[in-house]
Amino acid sequence: MSEIFLTTVIDLVNANIIAPPMDGNHGEAHPKSEDYVSDGIPFIMASDLVSGHVDFQKCKFIQKNIADTLRKGFAYPDDVLLSHKATIGRIAIVQKNPYPYVMLTPQVTFYRVIDKTKLLPHFLRYYFETKDFQEVFSAWAGGGSTRSYLGITAQLKLPIFIPPLHTQTAISSILGSLDDKIDLNRRTNETLEAMAQAMFRDWFVDFGPTRAKMAGEAPYLAPELWELFPDRLDDEGRPEGWKTEPLDETATFLNGLALQKYPATGDTSLPAIKIAQLRSENTETADPVSPDIPDDYIVEQNDLLFSWSGSLLCKFWNGQRGALNQHLFKVTSKRFEPWFIYEWIQFYMPEFQAIAAAKATTMGHIQRRHLTENLVTIPSANIMQAANKAIGSLIVQIQSNNGQSRTLAQLRDLLLPKLMSGEISIRDAEKMVKDAA
Repeated sequence: MSEIFLTTVIDLVNANIIAPPMDGNHGEAHPKSEDYVSDGIPFIMASDLVSGHVDFQKCKFIQKNIADTLRKGFAYPDDVLLSHKATIGRIAIVQKNPYPYVMLTPQVTFYRVIDKTKLLPHFLRYYFETKDFQEVFSAWAGGGSTRSYLGITAQLKLPIFIPPLHTQTAISSILGSLDDKIDLNRRTNETLEAMAQAMFRDWFVDFGPTRAKMAGEAPYLAPELWELFPDRLDDEGRPEGWKTEPLDETATFLNGLALQKYPATGDTSLPAIKIAQLRSENTETADPVSPDIPDDYIVEQNDLLFSWSGSLLCKFWNGQRGALNQHLFKVTSKRFEPWFIYEWIQFYMPEFQAIAAAKATTMGHIQRRHLTENLVTIPSANIMQAANKAIGSLIVQIQSNNGQSRTLAQLRDLLLPKLMSGEISIRDAEKMVKDAA
């Protein structure tokens, strides 16, 4: 690692190793919300830089004929993206995708490597993720401020440490193997989630097996499952023998604490889990609070959390132990498995999000009455038992994959600075990755 040399972004540009960094279109050229469409050219914001990749599933899109008229901000596979305004320091590398290009907002810069015999895009991505770089970037951008910003001109002065190409290749390969497994788990979970959701809706929302029986259709479930379902609907339109209850009667929705009233004062603390932490499943930038809070407000891994204000979402927590902040529910039930409550919240989520979006405030939200107004269909005990095996097992597998991915991410984050500094050898790092696998 003695061959590492220090340079700057502008030096790399002048040496034709990278192209001049570029962000998205400002001012009148910036696409507006009314330009968003369901399909077209991805319009990438800082929030779309997730786990080192671009989230094409949740990003906005603009029409190609509008995108083609823009002056700058066109990004392609292998471009390294860095968010530099408001939400700063998010990193991603544009993965292979079916789009002719992706378009960036003014809060995201692309770094394009021209000479890959000197610098590898994946190494640059990992370098940007190092603690040292992030601390420099945050300090220069006024990190911690809602107006954090580091424009293109200032970014040209950023320091870059570059090791020999063979070292870059080894580091990229080691860390990339961990990221590949994490990405495989993510894609697997998307499939499992879709399967669980489809089965849940068929059984408990559409009453597919019962309706199929009434129509005389052929069984599409295993015989032992098929015979459990009623063969008729009652006067309320439910499978015979089933009932309904308000959502808030099936579980306890515990609202979090105003954690600013519980500041950390000693050597120990808990991270405050707010909406931002729930979204990112990361507590690195969380506010430290006192651990002396009631046990009910402690959040453990796989606890079901539901943000009812701002960005409405529902997740099984996949981060470290923390404290439940206000605007988040911790959802528990003594009668039903967590997956059952989770699926019902997800089913009503579009309605909840529409209610929140209609609020004439900066922080749209739902109220308790909205939980009461939405009903949950509850089957017979034997069908619930079968569902726990069929649907619940899929959710358990998702949680297991999430736990594995979290462990792999921790190993990657541990190895990253040690590999960059030469504190650990390539051979030892490869052994650690092999042992983890």
